[in-house]
Amino acid sequence: MIKCNVVLAAVSALILGYVDGASAREMVAFNSAFEPGTIVIKTSERRLYLVGEDGTALRYPVAVGRPGKQWFGRVKIDGKHVQPAWSPPADIKRENPRIPDVIAGGAPNNPMGVAALTLSGGEYAIHGTNRPNLVGTYASYGCIRMYNEDIVHLFDHVSVGTQVIVMR
Repeated sequence: MIKCNVVLAAVSALILGYVDGASAREMVAFNSAFEPGTIVIKTSERRLYLVGEDGTALRYPVAVGRPGKQWFGRVKIDGKHVQPAWSPPADIKRENPRIPDVIAGGAPNNPMGVAALTLSGGEYAIHGTNRPNLVGTYASYGCIRMYNEDIVHLFDHVSVGTQVIVMR
């Protein structure tokens, strides 16, 4: 257990070393039928909610898919990654053929930010961003972008297997 805690502390320190200082998360009333611990993303609001146990939720601003790039449904977190490398999906590569095939984790042009929660069933993730000015907009190709500080916070509060519901 001590080794695990030391590793977790080292990972948190690595992540926190790259925090950009931007955050707008807040605790809000949230009456829902969703189980505590569920992530609910309301695309029309450009908000992500981490459902609490007491009729509340942590609410985070997010960037969501552009028109025509949005998706809706239920998935689960299938991976947690610190400083992830990024490989552009085929549709992004077609539109921007000069993008490298892989951008190293931590690189300033890596759109994944400091951490990512990959989602089952596709190429999407909830991740940080190197462009915090786009949080709160319709900006992505389907991924959910968060301020780096907020993805670090969410990363620490969810696990692989957490249910994610994306709705209008």
